[in-house]
Amino acid sequence: QVQLLEFGGGSVQAGGSLRLACTASRDTSRGHCMAWFRQALGKPREALASWDGRGTTSYADSVRGRFTISKDNTKNALYLEMNDLKVEDTAMYYCAADTSGWTAAEGRCRPNGMDFWGKGTQVTIFS
Repeated sequence: QVQLLEFGGGSVQAGGSLRLACTASRDTSRGHCMAWFRQALGKPREALASWDGRGTTSYADSVRGRFTISKDNTKNALYLEMNDLKVEDTAMYYCAADTSGWTAAEGRCRPNGMDFWGKGTQVTIFS
């Protein structure tokens, strides 16, 4: 079991920046995939960025070059630095973890394999 809690959402003007944080209740540094997702009203959930147990990252095309995922294993924390925000980035943002061991075995993340989720933090971008 792991509890995840997101922080850092808010309302900012388009072009601005936000930094989201996700704290985990235990160590997630070994073989776990950690990732950020978002879901806008009326739209399906979208995988944004992931961090595998070895530190390799991947990004969705919609955020590549604007968002950066990072992890601080000393704090059991996952971050998402978001720059050049757009109105279409407005959504609820979620942190998630795959603790099944699949990532350690396969050496990569699988967005549909998350087994623990945070409750989300709202990000609203206005023009």
